Amino acid sequence: MEIKYVFVLLFLLALTYFWWKIFFAKKEFTRQEFSGKWRIMLKRKVRFYRNLNDAEKDRFEQSMLRFLDDVTITGVELVVDDRDRILVAASAVIPLFGFPDWRYRNLNEVLLYEGSFSDTYQTKDGKRNILGMVGTGAMSKMMILSKPALHQGFKNKRSKSNVGIHEFVHLLDMADGATDGIPEMLMKRQYVIPWLHEMHKEIKQIKQRKSNINPYGATNEAEFFSVASEYFFNQPKQFSKDYPELFELMEEIYRQDLA
Repeated sequence: MEIKYVFVLLFLLALTYFWWKIFFAKKEFTRQEFSGKWRIMLKRKVRFYRNLNDAEKDRFEQSMLRFLDDVTITGVELVVDDRDRILVAASAVIPLFGFPDWRYRNLNEVLLYEGSFSDTYQTKDGKRNILGMVGTGAMSKMMILSKPALHQGFKNKRSKSNVGIHEFVHLLDMADGATDGIPEMLMKRQYVIPWLHEMHKEIKQIKQRKSNINPYGATNEAEFFSVASEYFFNQPKQFSKDYPELFELMEEIYRQDLA
């Protein structure tokens, strides 16, 4: 074998190991006691958690604690309280619940803002119409969320929207190196083509105003994946009724049985 091919092979092996270390390697985590006060708040505010059996509830709680051990939650000109921590952690755990060994290695900190903000992260200047964003450049490995929007996503029982879940789904989509609406780190290969077919079909329906999925999902494939995921987790019964093919594919992608 020529030397250049050996170097290419070694590079590919090193790259594979790098991605495994970032997203799959287990970090030592000692089981912790979950606060009874937190459990009460979690039951009241997070329907996904309420629908789990006792063993799943325990796993959900430990996953939340593990997330909070990995990621810092910081308030920008506001004080972060237990309700904020619970809802940020729940937003992170819900889309990954079918993957117990997964960790958000591409996230170090979540910033909570008092309201909406601009695309330059400003709260006082510019066009402030953003409720959630995954940071880039100097803000890499950060997520920004509007605190009121975060809470509203869990408060309204009929809502199809959840900004916390939306942004964490973007992180999952980004895990393979491309934010393209195809979470290849999660999705089994045989579902890629069916997913692309259903996604583009529904984006076309949104543009023709023949869909009740958030129109923002027609912006691009990445936004469609996040918007559809919000609907999938917030209103699974309605989603399965309105979009049975999409629903079945998303159950396979997330490895969760929400039916």
